[in-house]
Parts: sequence; structure tokens; C-alpha cells
Amino acid sequence: MRFLIDYDNGDVIRGWIVPDNPLAVSRVVVSVEGRRLAEVAATITEPAFQHNGWHSTGQCVFELRDAEVPGLSTMPVLELYDADTNVLVHRRVPRERLIDRRVLLINTGIHAEVGLQNALFPYFQQSYFGIHKLSDEIVSSVLGNMTPTSQLLSGALVVPRYEQYFPPERMLSAILVQDPYVEMATRMLWLKARTAAEEDAGWRIGRYAEAALFVDAYDYADPKSLKRFFRMLPEPAYHLLYNPLSRQLGTRLPDDRLHPGNSIVAIEILARLGIVGHRTYFKAFASTLFDQIGLEGIVPMPAPVPISNEALALAERLRAVKAVADMLVFDIAMSDAVLMSLAKSWNN
Repeated sequence: MRFLIDYDNGDVIRGWIVPDNPLAVSRVVVSVEGRRLAEVAATITEPAFQHNGWHSTGQCVFELRDAEVPGLSTMPVLELYDADTNVLVHRRVPRERLIDRRVLLINTGIHAEVGLQNALFPYFQQSYFGIHKLSDEIVSSVLGNMTPTSQLLSGALVVPRYEQYFPPERMLSAILVQDPYVEMATRMLWLKARTAAEEDAGWRIGRYAEAALFVDAYDYADPKSLKRFFRMLPEPAYHLLYNPLSRQLGTRLPDDRLHPGNSIVAIEILARLGIVGHRTYFKAFASTLFDQIGLEGIVPMPAPVPISNEALALAERLRAVKAVADMLVFDIAMSDAVLMSLAKSWNN
């Protein structure tokens, strides 16, 4: 699915949605505070969609007026969703408190920093969290749509694939680097927690179903079991745990093989991002982000996502396993470089 809102001038909202099914007519749902008010089909044909091979008929453009949505011109708040995917297409809100800035939070941990997301959400017209879970077409539509100037995006994007969409003059990008050992421990426990889910409904965790079953046979608290764990890793588990930050910043596709040269690419990309922080200096990262977008002193400082004692203890055991150091060598180098830089200016 691809989409774009051409304009919302109060009386008229015009935009287009190209559905995944090239024969289907797209439909937009109008919602106010969770109440579904109307569902309107596209009525206008755009030949360019046919010429580009996106759609068979080009009937993808919609215009909303009071005739289609009674009271549209007087509604201060509304949301538009694609009827088939339920993806947010447009959000109209009063602009008094809004930040006129496009911001991208690049998640590097398996758990998103929901405290930051929740603190920033009220100040942006449009927000998309977990954007990496959307299809490539939808991600490209969201990043490439310059109509909403107040937009907050968050997700574990494979950065080289989409970096063209967020140069500094168009979007403020921010990334929070994790401690590689703590992140590996968190990912291992994430897999462990999904063992029961795999037994009941493995489709919910997709490609990691095999890995979830694999980890159930190992005791993370037993050093010998831990060493066997890393000798016997199946491909999906290896993919999840092997230098995840370098993979995210140094490859273009999730399944690309990671080579030493990719780590150089990852460092170069890290240097181009707007704000680079480390979870050890979370307060410094949040303060810098709030200052850059004009919320310093206005929004209370959020707390980072808590790390369980179990994860911290496992991380300490992982530091003593040579196979782990080999698996994280690129990420450790980047993490240490970021820490050294931040230590010169901040107290953690």
C-alpha cells in the first residue's frame, strides 16, 4: 500500500491510497475519538498510477467534503485510516501545542523506549510507532510524505535502506545505542519468553519460532549450558543476536550477510545521524532531544525502559563467554566509541 495526503484545508481533504491489490478500489475510514463516522471509496482516477504499474485502473484518489462526511469542515480533530490495513493516513488536530518538526527515533533495542514515545506523542500531528513492522511500501510512503510537518516516527528501521528519506534538513533523526551485552541478554530472554507462545501459536513470532523452541532446552544460569547454547545456535537465533546494531546501520536488507566492511558503513551512518546517545547516558539523550525540538523544561523527563535484574545478571555472565565477544565485536566497538564521546561532556 502507498498513500499521500495532498492537502487538508478544513473544507476539503484530498489524497490517494494505492492498495496492494491492483484491482481493488481503495477506501478511507474517517474516525473521531475512536468513533467510526464514515467509509469513503476513492472516486477519482489518476492515470499516473496506471503508467507506474501501481494500479490497474488508477481509481485511487479521494476527496472528502461535508457531503461525504457531515460536519467535516467544523471538526477540529479527526483521523483517516486505510480501510484494508488500518494504517493511519492522516490526523487533523489543533495546532496550538504542536511541534512543527519531523522527528525519527531509531530504536536499537528489542524493546522500544515507550517512555520517550509517550512523552512526545501529544506534541505531534502524526505519530507512527513500530514503523519497521509495516511493509516497505508503507514505510516509504510515510517517510516520503512531506505534507505533515509535525510528525513523530519510531522504529527499528534498517537505516541504509531508508536514509535517503531523512536528511538533516527534512527530519531530525535520533538514535540510542544499547550496551551490547545487556541487549544480547534482553534478546535471549525475549526468545525464552516466547517458547510458550510458539507451542500455542508460533505464527505470532514468525521467523523466530524455531529459535524460541531451541532456547527452551538451555539454562542461561548454567555456564556450561550457556557455552553449548552459542555452539548450537540455529540461523534465526544467530541472526537476532549477532551484532544487531551493526546489522541495522550497515546493511540494506534484514537478511543481508554482515561483513567487517558493513561495520565501517555503520560507523559512517552513525556519524550522520542528528542525535546519537547511549542508554548509559539516557538523561543526556532525552535532554538533548527535548532541547532540539523545543520541549526542554516543558515535558517531564521520562524514565528509560527498565532492565530486569535477570537481564543484568545474564549480561554479566555473557561478558565471560569468548563466543559472545566474537559475536558482538563490531557493536562493542561502536558502543565504546559513543560512550567515550559522551563521557567528555556528560555525567551519567
